[in-house]
Amino acid sequence: MIQAVMKLRALRYLSPAQVFLVLCALVVLVALLASASGALAIPRSRLLSLLWSTDLDPDATIWRNVLIEVRLPRIVLAVVVGAALALSGAVMQALFRNPLAEPGLVGISLGGAAGAVIAIVLGAEGLWGVAPLAFLGSLIATALAYKLGTRRPGVANLLLAGVAINAICASVVGFFTYQASDVQLRNLTFWNMGSLAGATWSMLAWIVPLVAVLCVLLLRDWRVMNALLLGEREAHHLGFDIRRVRRRLIVLTALLVGPLVAVTGTIGFVGLVVPHLVRLPLGADHRWLLPNTIAGGAMALTLADWLARIVVIPAELPIGIVTSLVGGPFLLWMLTRK
Repeated sequence: MIQAVMKLRALRYLSPAQVFLVLCALVVLVALLASASGALAIPRSRLLSLLWSTDLDPDATIWRNVLIEVRLPRIVLAVVVGAALALSGAVMQALFRNPLAEPGLVGISLGGAAGAVIAIVLGAEGLWGVAPLAFLGSLIATALAYKLGTRRPGVANLLLAGVAINAICASVVGFFTYQASDVQLRNLTFWNMGSLAGATWSMLAWIVPLVAVLCVLLLRDWRVMNALLLGEREAHHLGFDIRRVRRRLIVLTALLVGPLVAVTGTIGFVGLVVPHLVRLPLGADHRWLLPNTIAGGAMALTLADWLARIVVIPAELPIGIVTSLVGGPFLLWMLTRK
């Protein structure tokens, strides 16, 4: 890990635009490797021909079905979710001026987990049975944290309100988990570990446009995020309405992360680790930090999902385990350095 971090430091000699191109190239490379790897190996030399050819032999037909119906939707979902989680982490760190901030800080993740647990224990089945209540839980938890945390100026109260809401959501999760049957406990366990296995083209048809629009709206606020680095008072003197900015950033982050938590479960550390890794070569200028964080998050989660599928073939690890195995040691390394 330390060697990888040192290589990232070497990227500081590149311009921000060049770093972005490098990260995008890595996304494409990892996606190609992930497309060919898994329980059913697909020859890399056949990937492009499988997409366009119509006259295929029986083996190639199987490869094409796996590639188009299973691998590609999952890779696209990994790119979208990784980009969104990383961007939301960078936004939360700028808003709270805290390097350890992440989307779950204001209840988005645990609120979604509480909603999913309630849905599963009450008998909901499948993605469309669990996802709506998980999304509703994310929005309710975020709204409560914001309503209670903004009764006084500053981000400290919002931070404490988020901690309290997370504790309540964790209690709700624990209570309904205690009431669950053996089958429901298994479903709850796998949902909380995170997975991209439910990716389909119909799901991506609404997730991709939603994430794209919200990412663009967040990218437009790079100036106020730079101003917040100086402090809320200084940002206010620069002409920004801090109360309105805080509300907008939190709402956009909740709308961005909530649906993703609903469809993938809890995936930790992406929003915490990726912005830090991108800051190593680029610094804290959000004009370049945010787009590079999007590319870095897409690459990181695609790589994590690829590893989750190939480490224990023919089974697969929950992706939340992979991200935690990387993110936990990185956090410890950060604490020893700073």
